[in-house]
Amino acid sequence: MTMNLSELRESLAVAEQLAKQSMSRRQHPSAVLGGDDKAAYIPPKQLLLYIVRMGSFTSAPKILNPDSEDDDVTFPVAHMSPQEMEQHCQQQLAGQPQLLTRDFIVYNQPTDDHNQIRIMQWNALSQTLGVHNDNFTQCPASALEWCTRRYRLAEEVSHYAPDVLCLQEIDHFKFFQKALGTMGYSGIFFPKPDSPCIYIKGNNGPDGCALFFNTERFELVKAETRVIEVWKVQSNQVVVLAILRDRRSGQELCAVTTHLKARSGALLSAIRSEQGKDLMAFVAAHCGERPVVVCGDFNAEPSEPVYSAMTEEAWPALTSAQRQATGAEATYTTWKIRATGEVRQTLDYVFLSRGRFSVDALLPPPSGQRLGESRAPCLTYPSDHFSLVADVSLLPS
Repeated sequence: MTMNLSELRESLAVAEQLAKQSMSRRQHPSAVLGGDDKAAYIPPKQLLLYIVRMGSFTSAPKILNPDSEDDDVTFPVAHMSPQEMEQHCQQQLAGQPQLLTRDFIVYNQPTDDHNQIRIMQWNALSQTLGVHNDNFTQCPASALEWCTRRYRLAEEVSHYAPDVLCLQEIDHFKFFQKALGTMGYSGIFFPKPDSPCIYIKGNNGPDGCALFFNTERFELVKAETRVIEVWKVQSNQVVVLAILRDRRSGQELCAVTTHLKARSGALLSAIRSEQGKDLMAFVAAHCGERPVVVCGDFNAEPSEPVYSAMTEEAWPALTSAQRQATGAEATYTTWKIRATGEVRQTLDYVFLSRGRFSVDALLPPPSGQRLGESRAPCLTYPSDHFSLVADVSLLPS
């Protein structure tokens, strides 16, 4: 039976209250919302669809625009090194302030540089959402103009030149495919089934997750995608998984990118926890005994249950690269100013198979002084999330 708006809101209020009660009793929220307890509250399917899809009702029609805004983009040669691409981007950005760059913190000197892999995790900020939805009150409008911002995004990637690149909020995949393809990358894109972008006039298609790899370093063995489920209901979050074979050593690696449900509240925390469980089951079904890298914007601080869902499973046993190297997560991975105020949170992670990697170096977030009072995004940085870059070495199995 279909629920009307008032019934959905009433059911949502009940579910949120139950989630708060579970948190106050220091129980895992899913124990109340969907666990094995006979008295467990399982939200109605219509409520779940409401929560895990767009999260709000809208009368706006879908606008299914093609990914075509970058058909005009060309590069001077068919094949460019990352350094050449960086220089090309800087030429396109002439007159703009320089990109805010950062220096690696080294934790371990690898015995064999051939075994080192550079991994980059980045929520690159959907152009459609960044301009129309996110309400960055201190960000200059010129910093969000796509004709220039796209080159700043490519500049950030080419500056650090990762071997494996995990991206979220990608609604201009063709641009990334064209720019990164020129540098020798191959990519896989999987859009959200009901992306909020497609309800906004002037969109460039749905946003989703993308995974790129340097084809000189890796070859693709297989790729898998999934719409993440919450209590057996498909959500609006997706995952991309790639099995990659190192051309140097023959070692295979399971690389994964995802972007979990946003928004705060006990109920949303419980949903993210269920998404984390579904994600881990998906990875376990495909990774075999290969070392695993799971990257993403999890929209959750380390104190949330989903962090435990990612790090306490027996297999695949994961730990974050940051925690492995320093004993604690980064103080923040996003720092922005919205109409509701300043927001500084740790939401993004690079998870690694425990005992299978050494963490050699990490890229720290920029300081507030270097970022400036307007925070991010800004003229010197193109996203509200900072890229996480980790140099890791595979250990003998």
